[in-house]
Amino acid sequence: MRRAMRVERKTEVRNGIKRGFFALFAIIVELVWVYIVLRNLTGDYPWIPLLIHGIALILVLGIYGRHINSAMKMPWILLIAGAPFLGVPLYLLIGFNGATRRMRRRYEIIDEHLFPAMPQQGGILEELESVDYGVANQFRYLSDRLGYPVYRDTDICFYSTAEEAFEAQLEALKKAERFIFMEYHAIEEKTAFERLFEVLSERAAAGVEVRLFYDDIGSIWFIDHDFIRRMEAAGIQTRVFNPMTPLFNAFLDHRDHRKITVIDGKVGFTGGYNLAEEYFNITHPYGHWFDTGIRLTGEAVRSLTGIFLENWNAIRGERQDVENLERYLSLPSYCAAEPGFCQPYADSPLDGEQVGENVYMNLVNHAKRYVYFMTPYLIITDEMSQAFCLAAKRGVDVRIITPGIPDKKMVYQATRSYYNVLTRAGVRIYEYTPGFMHAKQCVADDELAACGTINLDFRSLYHHFENGVLFYRYRAIAKMKECFLDTFPQCREVTEQYLYGRTLFQRAEHCLLRLISPML
Repeated sequence: MRRAMRVERKTEVRNGIKRGFFALFAIIVELVWVYIVLRNLTGDYPWIPLLIHGIALILVLGIYGRHINSAMKMPWILLIAGAPFLGVPLYLLIGFNGATRRMRRRYEIIDEHLFPAMPQQGGILEELESVDYGVANQFRYLSDRLGYPVYRDTDICFYSTAEEAFEAQLEALKKAERFIFMEYHAIEEKTAFERLFEVLSERAAAGVEVRLFYDDIGSIWFIDHDFIRRMEAAGIQTRVFNPMTPLFNAFLDHRDHRKITVIDGKVGFTGGYNLAEEYFNITHPYGHWFDTGIRLTGEAVRSLTGIFLENWNAIRGERQDVENLERYLSLPSYCAAEPGFCQPYADSPLDGEQVGENVYMNLVNHAKRYVYFMTPYLIITDEMSQAFCLAAKRGVDVRIITPGIPDKKMVYQATRSYYNVLTRAGVRIYEYTPGFMHAKQCVADDELAACGTINLDFRSLYHHFENGVLFYRYRAIAKMKECFLDTFPQCREVTEQYLYGRTLFQRAEHCLLRLISPML
């Protein structure tokens, strides 16, 4: 029976790959078709070029006037102005935010129910102010601006490998009594997920409410439409975020990149890893895969629960009401072993606030002695680059670890195009030689850290739904620093290589890649 199921799933994976290629092919065909039609119409209708150029002018002015980073504007402005017959349809397909108005309203309605059910407990921020006012301001940004509370009674465990985190996650899931919520960018229905599925289906059969939520593009190569049917048959409620369709879809550019597991509102997991084979080094498409994660136990899990419920309800049916959120958001009775401060948070492309970027920049700007980052991609705004450079110039030990083996070669070269300006200011760059660095974390001055799903690239910082945890004065921070110190010897430091030694061709290539990097 198990062998038959494996054979069936291999077929399903192949079907998922076919669906992914078909969707990609359909979008390309759609763009080519629109381009050809517009070009052919110009012979019979000479006013068509005037119309396209008029639309292009309106779009260029509209893009220029938007309150977004200038690096996000420039590629679109150049493409639309230089090649309007291509740029206008492409922007309307993936760059135009018209459809987000409806989605934004959905999230506003949900948040009207969500955040009142997660109030800030009195006295915690004031206590943090008495310890370090500057750190308190970093937490206050997320609390006052976004509504995410700061918590005390929470313990944090750091896992230096995804394999270790996954094993701990499975053990915690086996103890679920009320509900299990899981939200991931990518799911691959193979060995790792089979182990997870056995636990989830057993808990569902025992009466535990189990919900599974995944992003369509992130999982499109691994599973097919029947995946939801199989999960539902096992008692696992399943929803898909923003299904990919080969039609004009202005919301196409926004994906769910979050990774969250919540168990009974008491235990939560997050980090860089998805539920696919390569993340646990079962397969090695890019050498050794490096990923990390954290476990929260206690009050701060409430925010992870709320972040999950926000997206889950946003993808509900048009006529469905927001569910009763409060029944999942009560604070657990928990006495933490550590007196640290903890704040889970989420980032959304719909709120007009670059939360992930701002949290990272606050950490860099506040650092006094050192700040270390791990990221799979390094494609950043001029403002963030300047923050790194200024920190290094004022004497902070700034180090960034990126992959030694790329998963996307163009993105890898775009990442390297940022090395020169950083290294010239004193930032030290390391490439992880055994394989692909996928962890998303930073640590500063032995006391402040962030871990979650947010890369140092435009996708994460501006386009995707993300989540992270900011924490202060936990033993997990020392373990995270130890993880960095253990990883540096496994890397090649490329600081000197990219300081001055670029050829004219490399400089031209890097300039072009940095120009188009916001679209990668």
